[in-house]
Amino acid sequence: MFREIPAAIGAALLLLVLASCTVPLAPDYQILKQSCEVRFIPGANPEIRVHNIYTLQNSGTTPLDFIDATFPDDKIFGRTDFRVEVGGQTLSPENLPLEYQQGSPGAQRLTFRSSWPTKGKLELVVDYTFVSPEGSGEGITLAADNFHLGTRGWLPVLLPPNHILASAPARPVKMPYSVRVPGNFVVLARGASAGRKQDSAGTTHLFELGKNDLAPFIVAGHYANSSENKKVATPGFWTTQPSLQNQAGSTDRLAAAWSVLQKNFGSLDKRNAPPYLVESSALRSDVGDSSGAAFAAFPGGALVNPAAVALGFNNGVFMEGVERSLAQTWFGDALQPAPAAQFALGEGLPAYATIVIAEANGGDAERRKRTLDLMNSYDDASKQIKTPEKAVTATTPADSVEQRRIACAKAALLFIALEDAYGEAPVRAALAQAVQLLRGKDVSVNDVRAAIEYTTGKNLAGTFRVWLYNPGVPSDFRSRYGATTENGKSKKGIRGDD
Repeated sequence: MFREIPAAIGAALLLLVLASCTVPLAPDYQILKQSCEVRFIPGANPEIRVHNIYTLQNSGTTPLDFIDATFPDDKIFGRTDFRVEVGGQTLSPENLPLEYQQGSPGAQRLTFRSSWPTKGKLELVVDYTFVSPEGSGEGITLAADNFHLGTRGWLPVLLPPNHILASAPARPVKMPYSVRVPGNFVVLARGASAGRKQDSAGTTHLFELGKNDLAPFIVAGHYANSSENKKVATPGFWTTQPSLQNQAGSTDRLAAAWSVLQKNFGSLDKRNAPPYLVESSALRSDVGDSSGAAFAAFPGGALVNPAAVALGFNNGVFMEGVERSLAQTWFGDALQPAPAAQFALGEGLPAYATIVIAEANGGDAERRKRTLDLMNSYDDASKQIKTPEKAVTATTPADSVEQRRIACAKAALLFIALEDAYGEAPVRAALAQAVQLLRGKDVSVNDVRAAIEYTTGKNLAGTFRVWLYNPGVPSDFRSRYGATTENGKSKKGIRGDD
């Protein structure tokens, strides 16, 4: 019997086959060169100016009259001063025809003044500025003296022609980009450092992405207690004010959490840089009190807002939020959840990973405690929600806080249930393999399920269905952890493993 091949792996194999063809099979184009310049303008109303340049070649079978692309959301990123030029001529992006909008939500069309001939080259320039963004989380934060851009949403995404054999235009093997900031700023960014240029007005930090690098990110600001000592492989703490707290304990715990994640889910970066914890004054919580503690992930680190810093570096809530953010380097950056898996994988896996970290520090007792904490979170949200519980896979960021808490708790508990049934080692090995094999690709729930089925030798469709599609928490799972149903009575649980 043939095992199910994860969809993302199958797609990757198809791309390899198509890439081996030397004769064009469909309308297509490729990115020969790509560069980006990011400039931060400080002040009471800070700005981030982005300048993108592409050299494109029509590598397909026919001339092209247009290309489609998605651009940073004007509200989330506060995009303004938007300008597109092709061959030195300004173009006005248009909405896609209605029949294509559902398949490419948010995309716009760039119609050329004249057809783009096969084998022909053209230069595409895209400029915009971010000012007062509505988003203030993992995509972007912007303050007077610090900012960050995440791995998604802030760069244009060029889309392939609408043909089954057309391939998505890939980033070139090498992509240079620069970050222009005031001279007293420090910068973290993905890729190899290519030096810096300094003048009286500021410093330009140069970076280059290689073929194995994922999407770029930038974290920058004027910070106290920051260190660029690359010889000391210990976590870095960047805060806006000198910290009076003893960081020794939290440094050790941060390093230990990073080590646990690497041990269980694989090493991701040959540079093996230590994690960073960076204060972001603009970061806001999107759950409950918007003025409360907030945490956001960037690859290899965590952003924390002043309310989180005020808890204390050794506070349990603080460290759990940081640990969950660190886990998103594996489950959010390397393994990128597809839109439909945003809560099942993007929220559930990092929350589950914090239990793995807790168990490494406190043994089975801590694992049980964290599991019960998640069930209590689920029960508390279930009592407060005013609408029927939705499937985890149907939950979106637009849903209520209570529904999002429900989805996050159930998604994380699914992986605890799988460990209970089939052992920790097979489940964690499957996740590590998925991270490595599907690195940088959009990953679905079925991809992850297939990976765990491979290491356990079991059909897990029923288990995934119970946790991600059905309401409630199975009563046998509650009983295993000493919890009861809402009415205090036990119900027969649903396994669905066969």
